[in-house]
Amino acid sequence: MDLNQVTITSRDLERAIPFYQKLGLRLIVEAKPRYARFECPTGNATFSIHYHDKIQSGNGTTVYFEVEKLDEYVAELITKGITFNEMPMDQSWLWREARLKDPDGNLIILYYAGKNRKNPPWRIK
Repeated sequence: MDLNQVTITSRDLERAIPFYQKLGLRLIVEAKPRYARFECPTGNATFSIHYHDKIQSGNGTTVYFEVEKLDEYVAELITKGITFNEMPMDQSWLWREARLKDPDGNLIILYYAGKNRKNPPWRIK
């Protein structure tokens, strides 16, 4: 089994689509005002946005995108007007993460984990 796609909800695709394009995702399906799908710059996974007039309250959705040169990438996004809630920081689970919110309040974590993503020292054998 392989992860094909993750879909999040949005109240406003007109705002959400450019946000995810600035992050580096490539728009491959545009069916506004209800749906959009993107390709990730590497790998085979896709990411999509589906319109809904109500967004989940509370913690909402968290989406992780792995970026090898995280600090450089975050600096590049800042020049494009992307605002971060937390700048890149090493975490106790051996990932380096930067956090931001999309226009609908979904938490986006840009991170780099390398081998520790699937093989942390505490992985079950």
